[in-house]
Amino acid sequence: MKALRKQLLLAIAFIGLITLLVGCANEEGSADRLVIYSPNSEGLINATIPAFEEKYDIQVDLIQAGTGELFAKLESEKDSPVADIVFGGGYTQFSMHTDLFEEYVSSEDGNVIDSYRNSTGFYTPYTLDGSVLVANRDILGDIEINSYEDLLNPELQGKISSGDPANSSSAFAQLTNMLLAKGGYESDEAWNYVEELYTNIDGKISSSSSNVYRAVADGEMAVGLSYEDPVAKLIEDGANVELIYPEEGVVFLPANAAIIKGANNQEYAEKFIDFIISQEIQNVLSTTTTNRPVREDVETNDVMKPFADINALDEDMDFVSENRQDIVDRYNEIFVQIQSN
Repeated sequence: MKALRKQLLLAIAFIGLITLLVGCANEEGSADRLVIYSPNSEGLINATIPAFEEKYDIQVDLIQAGTGELFAKLESEKDSPVADIVFGGGYTQFSMHTDLFEEYVSSEDGNVIDSYRNSTGFYTPYTLDGSVLVANRDILGDIEINSYEDLLNPELQGKISSGDPANSSSAFAQLTNMLLAKGGYESDEAWNYVEELYTNIDGKISSSSSNVYRAVADGEMAVGLSYEDPVAKLIEDGANVELIYPEEGVVFLPANAAIIKGANNQEYAEKFIDFIISQEIQNVLSTTTTNRPVREDVETNDVMKPFADINALDEDMDFVSENRQDIVDRYNEIFVQIQSN
């Protein structure tokens, strides 16, 4: 009898232990968490995600990879989503995959610069990057550069660094920027300018966007067709280069974030979208990184001109996205013709 009673007590204790362990496991499994896919730099990640975790007591599981790789992953997982948010990527990637995202417009959207509000209902711009010129004053000497037109100076022949618009996203952004600034994407006048410029570039095409600004910083080239973020970072780090916003106008392209359709944590995902365009975090981005904010009611990094002081142009992103290959093909024809001469 005593043996039976002892066995019964042991069984009750065992069941209690199992119940406790299952309860703990369930509690851990239901912890507040958000899964984010991102191609962003460590600087931008470090300025946003830890602050979000601390403010909302939500754990972020971060998976980092290239934009193309992440969008392919989203496509393969669309019937059973793993992530809640994709944090980073250009307009083209998002516009071609709206079926992957939930509709959501943040309550903070009205505080964003008009041209960069969430007009699609799906993806939210949170930082901007503009096509700029980077110049080495020691190499330039007395040569003045304030505009695209100044790059046609014969004294600069062979001293201008550019990426390949057919293979580099930043070089392609420069190409469409100068076309828009010089008359339009289909304007013969604008394409004549492109031909003159690349004749003066004289075949000095870099294999990557980073080589463009590094060649200028290292004194190998006088001027480069680059983008704002890395040039501003070079200046912050003490490089002897100048950041120039072409007088004809600058296109700022947005980086975007969106909630994945069928996200497991929709509520937390919405909080994250609100957070990254809030005045609080936009101030952090604009003062501690070289990422340009999408709000005008925040401070701007001292290295960069305030948005209001720049002749900003609005890219027709739908046209550029739909006609990208035609633009690249026309550029390639011009480049081959220049090289054959």
